[in-house]
Amino acid sequence: MSGLLETHGLTVTYGGLNANDNVNISVAEGKLTGLIGPNGAGKTTFIDAITGFTAPSAGTVNFDGKEINSLTPDARAKVGLTRTFQSLELFEDLTVRDNLLVAAEVPRWYSFATDIFRPGRKVKAIEDQVDWALDIIGIGDLADKLPSDLSHGQRKLVSVSRALAAKPKLVLLDEPAAGLDTAESQVLGAHLREFLTKGITVFLIDHDMGLVLNVCDYIYVLDFGRIIAEGTPAEVRSNPAVISAYLGETAGEEQARSGSAVGQATHGGQQ
Repeated sequence: MSGLLETHGLTVTYGGLNANDNVNISVAEGKLTGLIGPNGAGKTTFIDAITGFTAPSAGTVNFDGKEINSLTPDARAKVGLTRTFQSLELFEDLTVRDNLLVAAEVPRWYSFATDIFRPGRKVKAIEDQVDWALDIIGIGDLADKLPSDLSHGQRKLVSVSRALAAKPKLVLLDEPAAGLDTAESQVLGAHLREFLTKGITVFLIDHDMGLVLNVCDYIYVLDFGRIIAEGTPAEVRSNPAVISAYLGETAGEEQARSGSAVGQATHGGQQ
């Protein structure tokens, strides 16, 4: 069965060096798929290629059964493919709620007619989406604050919430746990699987091995621009090549065991 998001032979080349080299992935609809890899493995370049911010040198990106290589980032968002950014690009002069309202407003060709004949209905629907996106991340109490009033961790959670505001078909989360403290990371992890119940498929890209092993259904491992392994969390956790390539033998084993313990506590040992 084909995935909601697929890449086939995706290659991104910078100055003769392949940052991504013949990458093939499939993100199943209704599942939480993860991508892990050490710093410099090519994870963000891969997301940029999927979402239209970087042009691939070769290969294709398919979304919802259609090739989208020619679509701009904005056009990809309109068909239901959204993302977060590591750089936390929030509008500093807008409240958290207004940041989400901007993201939730996705113009359609029929928007003008809808505004004329049902002027209040559209606004209410968008406001409801924003409230939902705030609540599902557990940051409704931050709605009226400015980004400058927030901690780094809170800003990261706002970034995730903003990516959800337009109710996309699939959201790509680029290192959403980076900079979060333990409590904030646990909050994020607890909410990620809730997205699936709302019809949003999740592609989680993070260096936090414990988080990815704990919450994902299927995982790809990227190193030096290539997929070196894939499988269930149990398969990835027990793969010596993955542990060695990702963190080094000793540190990798320690973090993998930590992820295993968290996963067993959360899911009763089931994956």
